Amino acid sequence: MTTGRFGIDPNPEMGPSDINGPEVFTTEDHTELNHTHFATEDESVTAGTWECAPCREVIEAYPVHEMMTVVSGAITLGHKDGSSESFGPGDTFYIAKGQYVDWEITETLRKIYMIVE
Repeated sequence: MTTGRFGIDPNPEMGPSDINGPEVFTTEDHTELNHTHFATEDESVTAGTWECAPCREVIEAYPVHEMMTVVSGAITLGHKDGSSESFGPGDTFYIAKGQYVDWEITETLRKIYMIVE
């Protein structure tokens, strides 16, 4: 999908997303939305905006390389050694494919992402 645009609207029209199962949500809110801004034909590279209600999931091996910038909300990422890092609006972070991560959205998160498989 080529959009012909260079900029990414941080507040696009969003549609349903189903990356997370209902068991990972930590509140009664199970909202999960996505908008794909760009994808290569084989979808090995995608860029978009994703929003998700508070949830927590331990991911033994992250499935993709992903760089993210937080638009709103808060997330804490835990390392296997028990240490963690927290990110909020304006922060950018990266998770490498295969990396362990304890993923916890503590406040409804909206992020702009770029994924490489």
